[in-house]
Amino acid sequence: MVDPVKERQLQELEEVKVGHSILMNARNELYLNFRYLDVALSSFVFEADRTGKRLATDGYVIYYQPDLLFAMYKSSRILINRAYLHMLFHCLFCHLSEMGSREKVLWDIASDIAIESILDSFYVKSVYRHQSPYRREVYGKIAAKRKVFTAEGIYKDLKEMDLTPEQISIMAAEFYVDSHELWDQEEYPRVRMERQNQWQEMREKMETEMESFGEEDAKSGKNLLEQVKAENRERYDYKSFLKKFAVLREEAEIDPDSFDPIFYTYGMTLYKRMPLIEPLETREVFKIEDFVIVIDTSMSVSGDLVRRFLEETYGVLGESESYFRKVNIHIIQCDEAIQSDVTITSKKEMEDYMEHFTLSGFGGTDFRPAFEYVNGMINRGVFKKLRGLLYFTDGKGIYPVTMPPYDTAFVFMEDQYEDISVPSWAMKVILTEEDLNVS
Repeated sequence: MVDPVKERQLQELEEVKVGHSILMNARNELYLNFRYLDVALSSFVFEADRTGKRLATDGYVIYYQPDLLFAMYKSSRILINRAYLHMLFHCLFCHLSEMGSREKVLWDIASDIAIESILDSFYVKSVYRHQSPYRREVYGKIAAKRKVFTAEGIYKDLKEMDLTPEQISIMAAEFYVDSHELWDQEEYPRVRMERQNQWQEMREKMETEMESFGEEDAKSGKNLLEQVKAENRERYDYKSFLKKFAVLREEAEIDPDSFDPIFYTYGMTLYKRMPLIEPLETREVFKIEDFVIVIDTSMSVSGDLVRRFLEETYGVLGESESYFRKVNIHIIQCDEAIQSDVTITSKKEMEDYMEHFTLSGFGGTDFRPAFEYVNGMINRGVFKKLRGLLYFTDGKGIYPVTMPPYDTAFVFMEDQYEDISVPSWAMKVILTEEDLNVS
């Protein structure tokens, strides 16, 4: 008589063997079309999970329910390939670790839409599927607001859509591929950070390899490369970034860091009114002195965002530790020509400027006049030592060729800029809506 327990065990072993084989074949087929994903594709191990009907990953393992995997394979091998890439891209873009305080349902949908938009941009036989009219409609609504489909940006769009529970359910079903329940499992912070660093490192290398290999089909992988570049951009804390433009200088104020109360008290005790050491009457501090802010006033730049950018910048510069007693900040408005130049020498002047702030210009965009104008001011001795220039723009203009004798940063709003032509000598800062407190 055949032992039913042993027979079941043998059947399960056979299912695991077949399941692993299906996933390994998918990995090999994907490698032929996506060479830049070679390391990432090999980063998973596979494990059968019979507790439910799902595919899922925790960043290390792809878990699969054998019956579900077999049904997908019988329906179309493309479904397996897309599911493999779908989970891999969730990991590459760190969706597993970045939900934070967001609503889980909307974050899950936003993450899935971001990944599926990448897969739908691949015109490769191994993953290509015809898009449904509903899916195209969703993509169209998002594309009307943002150039790059990031999960963070899509999440904001979904929040603004004020979707009904029924609409949320329909959208979730349209883009569902894998379960995200393992994203929320409790784990040590060190393990979470190691996983995130591992995938970030792979994503950074992937950008280099994609640009090196190129694409046989210009459209294939374009959306992926844009998302990879967006994710790989250095994230700046805006306040910390502005400190790059500060200079070290002495100011007439007591320096508590140089004061030793022990020697002071000992001297007062031993010699009565004669301390052995007194605090310095000057203090070295890093502060903003000579500075230029240029505002792109072409028609493509939002006046509301300009105001918010100035308010945030003023908020940082207006802190007591950022100012010298007297400052020399020029706020220049420029489209294809200089429209205005306002000199700010005190907090009150900055407050007056913000209170009566208006934009002027609204022509085309040419960055060169602003740099020529500033260089002329330097030659006339307007600045003692100009440390830096911030240029708030959408990037759609003509850049100067020659590097100026001061630090320059072009500041862009996320999803609302082009930075293809930014010179190598300039810094690029990408601000998010949270940086400017946009509701």
